[in-house]
Amino acid sequence: MANKMKQINIGLLGAGTVGGGVILVLNQNRDLITERVGAEIQIKKVLARHPEKVRALDASLPTTDKIEDIVNDPDISIVVELMGREHPALEYMEAALRGGKNVVTANKDVVATHGKELFELAAAHHVDFLFEAAVAGGIPIIRPLKESLAANRISKIMGIINGTTNYMLTKMTQEHMDFAEVLKEAQDKGYAESDPTADVGGFDAARKIAILASIAFNSRVGLDDVYVEGIDKISSRDIEYADELGYVIKLLGIAKQKEGKGVSARVHPTMLRKDHPLATVNDVFNAVYVEGQPVGEAMFFGRGAGRMPTASAVCGDIIESTRNILAGCTGRVGCTCYEAKPMLPPEEIISPCYIRMLVEDQPGVWATIASAFGENKVSLKTVVQKRSLGTLAEIVVITYGVSEFALRKAADALSKLAVVARICNIIRVEDSTLE
Repeated sequence: MANKMKQINIGLLGAGTVGGGVILVLNQNRDLITERVGAEIQIKKVLARHPEKVRALDASLPTTDKIEDIVNDPDISIVVELMGREHPALEYMEAALRGGKNVVTANKDVVATHGKELFELAAAHHVDFLFEAAVAGGIPIIRPLKESLAANRISKIMGIINGTTNYMLTKMTQEHMDFAEVLKEAQDKGYAESDPTADVGGFDAARKIAILASIAFNSRVGLDDVYVEGIDKISSRDIEYADELGYVIKLLGIAKQKEGKGVSARVHPTMLRKDHPLATVNDVFNAVYVEGQPVGEAMFFGRGAGRMPTASAVCGDIIESTRNILAGCTGRVGCTCYEAKPMLPPEEIISPCYIRMLVEDQPGVWATIASAFGENKVSLKTVVQKRSLGTLAEIVVITYGVSEFALRKAADALSKLAVVARICNIIRVEDSTLE
């Protein structure tokens, strides 16, 4: 039987969507958590701009509008930051760590940008800094990478890590909707913000893949190191061609490691073979796919956002830190970025590509285009011509593996050809048979 006289107090910063979920989970599962942990976890104080929202969830919880009331309280052992945004969340977490308090957060903006400084503070004060909920909501991935897969050399980590864009691309694929139409629907349903740039522009996913790459490859990958493209250029034509060619289009965060050469981290629309495990992840669901040695392939799937799934991950970190406190081993697993691997140059980043273009519909045009590809060392696997638009023909090609450097040179050469009216889209392809 657990010792229910032992109590670990937490200070909660923010009681909005996720913070409110944490209050509900800790209250609803109190007895179960106490038995599993060996101590009662109690929210002692909540930093809240709207105390009435806290009272609506639990009238017994004390609230404050001063961070000092939490970081200076000697009875609070864990500070849980769920305010969102970079500031003042960063400063509040720094103050908590300097005060010797363990910190749990779901804040991807802060972790992706300031993780190094926060880990150093946590190490200096021998406390936990945990952030499982910062990447994939309710899907466990941070702790598996740091602990369960710690014996592995990870070569690739690839994920659908933004539910909004996955929902939109699913709708575009299954219901043949165009981008503008599906964006409006996503906004009406609350999946997309009124300013959807962070999601559809790929920036939310970029923060998450920077965090995952840093952990997987034991080398810090900053937000500025991530190449980013959004989904705003994806059209129904691209989705139709993908389907005909045996692919689906997903917005992926992709990080790869080349032994002895460096790492890469990217976010962009990607054509995936229909038999790839990630290809069937639809709607607002997220998934993270890992390749490593000796594990081989592993995939983590679930709801990547939402009040209760994210609260589940936060509470998992609270429980982990509580167990460390009880065992006297806080700070047990700290920063794992102990190497300084270079980011791969464009010549070393290789993948097959899909290119759709409009060209003059006349004899000899293809020979000119093929020559431009050949001169830039781009080998072609598939060429499709299905329709004409007046004097123009729409041509689609799938290349074998090509470096980013060669791809850019080829695209530049093609765009300068008089017979090429427009390069409509370029989409990377994840297909091991073409690499």
